[in-house]
Amino acid sequence: MKRAPSLGNWLYGLSLALLLPLLAQAAEPLASWNEGPSKASITTFVKAVTKDGSKDFIPVAERIAVFDNDGTLWSEQPMYFQVLFALEEVKRMTPQHPEWKEQQPFKAVLENDHKALEEAGMDGLLKIIAATNTGMTTEAFTANAEAWLAKARHPKTDKPYTEMVFQPMLELLDYLRANGFKTYIVSGGEVVFMRAFAEEVYGIPPEQVIGTTFVSQFQPGDGNPSILREPKLAHNDDGPGKPESIESIIGRRPVLAFGNSDGDLQMLQWTAAGKGKRFMGLVHHTDAKREWAYDRDSKIGRLDKALDEAKAKNWTVVDMANEWKRIYPFDAQP
Repeated sequence: MKRAPSLGNWLYGLSLALLLPLLAQAAEPLASWNEGPSKASITTFVKAVTKDGSKDFIPVAERIAVFDNDGTLWSEQPMYFQVLFALEEVKRMTPQHPEWKEQQPFKAVLENDHKALEEAGMDGLLKIIAATNTGMTTEAFTANAEAWLAKARHPKTDKPYTEMVFQPMLELLDYLRANGFKTYIVSGGEVVFMRAFAEEVYGIPPEQVIGTTFVSQFQPGDGNPSILREPKLAHNDDGPGKPESIESIIGRRPVLAFGNSDGDLQMLQWTAAGKGKRFMGLVHHTDAKREWAYDRDSKIGRLDKALDEAKAKNWTVVDMANEWKRIYPFDAQP
């Protein structure tokens, strides 16, 4: 007569059945990436440069990885999120600036006059950003940014902007750091705005966030010194500004760079020109259903020249629709 399994054996078997899939998932890097060319190129590169004795081995100190932010680590549609922040700040700050009700481009923002705002162009946008992002201390601006991020919601998903980050890219950041890489943000976004959330959202500390900067001035105060943000651009961290700031701030050429637009091209070129094995990647927005589909003709995050160069030089181009199992952390697990 066959003996019935003991309660202990049954519980042990049940525990294994429940735990093994979870352990397998935890052990798998890049779990939200489909098996395909992009995932394979990433893991192949990392294994090659981190294996002792490999001809492609890169010492830990030289494992510098740089990432654009808008469109690479989080979404950038229907408009760059910092621009949306600036537009909302106009409305919040108008009681202290009643003259804005009659002055363009502020009047267009307050009246939701999209045509007038578009006619104001880049000059108008810069006026809005300068008025809402400067003329205050770094601490005050950071507090304003954090307050907005805590309550603002994306117009399409109704999610906080800090949840509009790409789950596959969060996994990539973790995977690289687990293999000795130091991860940096190098973005056209304003540096203090990004520092308000980058460490909590991406695990990237403030000193590893590089971006566009305004002129700043030390204010001694009465025993309470501060840094005043002035309405004058110090450095535009876009296009050629990216490798310039990498050189001046990091002081090492990256071995891995990820972007999504023509504004990232020079950063990718600078990375590719280094000696030894290098990785250059682009996030290609091809998923109109789960995110947005755009590239060559987009006013936001235009990807044209960089896409041509990536194809010509065999850089990795991530097809979002086909290579990512899910887009955002709040998406259902596949």
